[in-house]
Amino acid sequence: MGLFRSLFTAVFACVGSFLFGYDSGVITNVIAQEHFVSHFENPSAAAQGGIVSAYTGGAVLGCIVIFYVGDPLGRTRSIFVGSFVLLFGSALQTGCTTVAMLIAGRLIAGIAIGMLSSTNPVYCSEIAPVAWRGIMAGLQQWMLSWGFFAAQWIGYGSSYADSAFQWRFPLAFQCVPALILCLGILFQLESPRWLVQKGRLDKAKETLRKLHYDGHNDDFLELEYNEIQAQINLEKNLSAKSWKSLLGKASSRKRVYLACGIQLAGQLSGINVINYYGPRIYAALDIDTQTSLMIIGISGALSIVWCTIGLWLSESIGRVKPLIIACYGMACCLLINAVLSQTVVAAGTTNHNALRASVSMNFLISFFFTPLGINSWIYPAEIFNTETRARGNALATVTNWIFNLIFAQISPIALEAVGYRYFYAFMAFNIVTGTCFWIFYPETRGKTLEQMGELFGDEVIHVDATSSDEYKASSTGEKDISGGDLEKK
Repeated sequence: MGLFRSLFTAVFACVGSFLFGYDSGVITNVIAQEHFVSHFENPSAAAQGGIVSAYTGGAVLGCIVIFYVGDPLGRTRSIFVGSFVLLFGSALQTGCTTVAMLIAGRLIAGIAIGMLSSTNPVYCSEIAPVAWRGIMAGLQQWMLSWGFFAAQWIGYGSSYADSAFQWRFPLAFQCVPALILCLGILFQLESPRWLVQKGRLDKAKETLRKLHYDGHNDDFLELEYNEIQAQINLEKNLSAKSWKSLLGKASSRKRVYLACGIQLAGQLSGINVINYYGPRIYAALDIDTQTSLMIIGISGALSIVWCTIGLWLSESIGRVKPLIIACYGMACCLLINAVLSQTVVAAGTTNHNALRASVSMNFLISFFFTPLGINSWIYPAEIFNTETRARGNALATVTNWIFNLIFAQISPIALEAVGYRYFYAFMAFNIVTGTCFWIFYPETRGKTLEQMGELFGDEVIHVDATSSDEYKASSTGEKDISGGDLEKK
C-alpha cells in the first residue's frame, strides 16, 4: 500500500514534467505551421530563436527562484506555485496576437518550468523507498517523454487544419494539465525529509508511514525515520543559504561539479537541437514539413518505450555504466548522420537510401540519449544531503537551462550557416562527456539518501548492516525484517 502511494504521488507530481516536455516540444510544431508563419509574417531565424529561447531564459530564472524559496516553501507548495504560473503563461501564449506577446508567454511559462524541473526530482527522490529511488526520480524524464510525444502528435494532427487552429490549439492544450496539477498537488503528501528539516517530526513520521508502510515493516520504518532525523540534525550547520555557502566545503563542491556536469552533458549531446529544429533539419534533407513532423512524432513514441525500459533497468545496472554507453553511442550516430547528410547536400541530389539512413540515425540518437536523460535528473537529486538538496539541484538545473538557452539561440543561425556539419561539434562533446563519466562519477545505486555522504567523505549516520538485514535488503527490494542500530561514521 505504501509503495503504491509513493508511486502515485511521484507520478502525479511529474505532471509538471509532462508539461516540461510538452512546452519544450510544442514550439517545434508551432513555428513550422503554415498559418503561424503567415500570421507572424514569416519570422526570421533570429525571431524564431527568440521565441524558443525566451522559454529557456525563463527557466533559468525559475531555477534561481527555487534556489531561494524551495526550502522555505517546501516541495508541494513549490510545485503549486510553479503550476499556477505555468497556467498563466500558457493562457498568454494561446491568446497571443504579436511575437512580443508570444515571447512574454513563453518567458512566464519558462519560469514555471524552471521551478518544476528543479523541484520534481528532489521531491520524488525524497519520498521514494531506496529500492525504487532511481525509478521514481527518473519519472521526470519518462513524463517529459510523454509530454514531447503529446506535443508532437497534437502538432502533427493540428497541421491538417486550415486556420489558426493549426498553432493555437497546441498552445492551448497545455492549460489542462497545468490546471490539474495546480489543484491536485494541494492534496499530496509533503516530503518527510523536508518535514524533519523543519522540525515537524510527528507529521514526518506519519507521512513516512503512509509512503513506505507495507503492512508489516514497522521496525524498518522506525530505523528509517531515526536515520533521517539523525542525519539531518548532523547536517544542520551545513545549510546552504547562498550560492557561496553551497560551494564552501570540498565535498559539497564535488557534488555541485558532478550535478552540473551531468546536466551539461544532456545539452552537449545535441538532442535538444534535433528536438527543437527537427523540421528545419529535415527540410535541408528535402523532407516536407508534414512528413518531418510525423517522423518526429514516431521518434517521440519510441522514446517513451526506451525510457520505460531504462527506468526498469535503472536499479539493476546502476547509473554510471549506462551514461558512458549513451555518450559514446550518440557520438557514433552523430558522426554517421553528419557524413550522410553532408554528402547528400553537397551532391545536390536526393539519395533516398542516404536520407533513410540519416533519419534512422536520429532514431538511434534518441535511443542512446535515454540513459543520459533519465540519470541527468536522478543523479543530482540523490547526491546532495537534505540541507543542500533543493539548492544544489536548482544550481544543476540552472546549468541545464543556461546551455539550453545558448543552443536554442544559436542553433537556427548555425544550421543556416553550416547545415549538418554543426553536429560534428556535438559528436566531440559526447566523446568528452562519456570519458568524464568513466573517470569522475561514483556509482550511487543502492545507498539511502542519508548514506550518500560516504561517497564524498562526509560524516554520516547509517544503519549497521550487520544488525539490520532489512535495511540492507531495502536496496534490493527484499522484505526481510529485523532490528538494527544507528551509528555515526
